[in-house]
Amino acid sequence: MPPIPLPDPELRDAVVALRPPRAADADAIHAACQDPLIQHYTFVPVPYEREHATAWIDSAAAVRAAGDGLSLVVTRAGADELQGTIALLRPDWVHRVAEIGYWTAPGARGQGLTWRAVRLLAHWAIPALRLARISAEIDVENTASRRVAQRAGFVPEGVLRSAIEAKGRRWSLAVHSLIAEDLA
Repeated sequence: MPPIPLPDPELRDAVVALRPPRAADADAIHAACQDPLIQHYTFVPVPYEREHATAWIDSAAAVRAAGDGLSLVVTRAGADELQGTIALLRPDWVHRVAEIGYWTAPGARGQGLTWRAVRLLAHWAIPALRLARISAEIDVENTASRRVAQRAGFVPEGVLRSAIEAKGRRWSLAVHSLIAEDLA
């Protein structure tokens, strides 16, 4: 698998910026991942310990170098404090597809940061990584995350009923996608 390059220049607009995670982000990640919604709707471990945050930060460069994903931190433009995270996940280089995942810290919700981050990353990744498709597979109950994907330009495709089992429950996943042709 090819290594995934960091976006150059850094992805940003007038509102948000995306950057690689740093050791200094560990406390903010740990604090955000105590949120019951992040714990319920994402795959972060429960309980979420500070060591989980440091392990995620420490592994980000190696995962990217192996071509297995790209993890970034969402900040406000002109500031450096973590507002959330975003990642390209499970790339399939043969089929030129990947998934996108994200969470937003509780204090940053409802401010338009996350949909902008999703749009920035997806609109960079499709041409830069020669992807044909990026999907967002979201718990059907997570209406806020589904709105984020749609606001970022992802098209709802349907629901995978009882698609996975995690955290002691069956998840039905609303599938959204952005394909190369959508960027034209």
